[in-house]
Amino acid sequence: MKRIFFTTFILLTVALPSLAQTKGKGQPQVVSKDDVTTSSDYKLVWSEEFDTDGKVSEARWNFEQGFVRNHELQWYQEDNAFVKNGFLTIEAREANRPNPHYRANAKDWRKARPAITCTSSSINTQGKFSFLYGRMEVRARIPDGYGAWPAIWLLGNNLPWPSNGEIDVMEYYRSNGVPSILANAAWGDTQPYKAIWNSKVTPLTHFTKKDPFWTSRFHIWRMDWDETYIRIYLDDELLNEIDLSTTVNKSVDGINPFHAPQYILLNLAIGGDNGGDVSSDCFPMRYDIDYVRVYQKKD
Repeated sequence: MKRIFFTTFILLTVALPSLAQTKGKGQPQVVSKDDVTTSSDYKLVWSEEFDTDGKVSEARWNFEQGFVRNHELQWYQEDNAFVKNGFLTIEAREANRPNPHYRANAKDWRKARPAITCTSSSINTQGKFSFLYGRMEVRARIPDGYGAWPAIWLLGNNLPWPSNGEIDVMEYYRSNGVPSILANAAWGDTQPYKAIWNSKVTPLTHFTKKDPFWTSRFHIWRMDWDETYIRIYLDDELLNEIDLSTTVNKSVDGINPFHAPQYILLNLAIGGDNGGDVSSDCFPMRYDIDYVRVYQKKD
């Protein structure tokens, strides 16, 4: 369990701005979509600024529901995602209610759990927006509590996973017990539902040694994707470079999934296969997203 001494807490409450005060602040500073945040070779083709309080736009986003993947603890629902003061907040909360899909002796883990012990949200643009090649930028502040597993990622539209291709622009969790930032891509192996991974794991201390308040600040995750490479950056530092000549599915389809459009997902998972042990002291956990922007090369 993470403990904060009282004197340190006083320093934090004095030194750190509120969420409403940090819109467009931090390093690097980005205030609006009109700012020059990218090369003049690119044009903005889609953006979500989260400027209207309330729920996220149903015309742009879908919600996942229930227990979904990776044996994660959270029950996904709409109520845990809300927009206020120009930010999307996905909040993980403790819960104690029956699992409506529970079945005694069920083999499916989603039905074998008698209770819902925590809730969160996961949103995606499937069927509403996808893109092939370009630059994606997401400005966000991530939780680092025990069990937190926030992510910014993309999936292909048509084939089953992982033959559809997965790009993890950001994952945070404890890798082998070490808090880490991950930048990954996955594609199909010879067996169904078995992935080949290109993963880069950077310990969180790489960032917090430079800035002790790193986790309390907003940061910019960026993906540059073209016909030959996917490059993933954090605050302009290259985390992973994926050579697309190596990402052809090993299955009989022989498809390279990263030459096809992908849609965007934002979620806060808890525990599960990668999230690790969960501390109830960390609830509620908040994952704050300032914007999502997609650029493509000018003609």
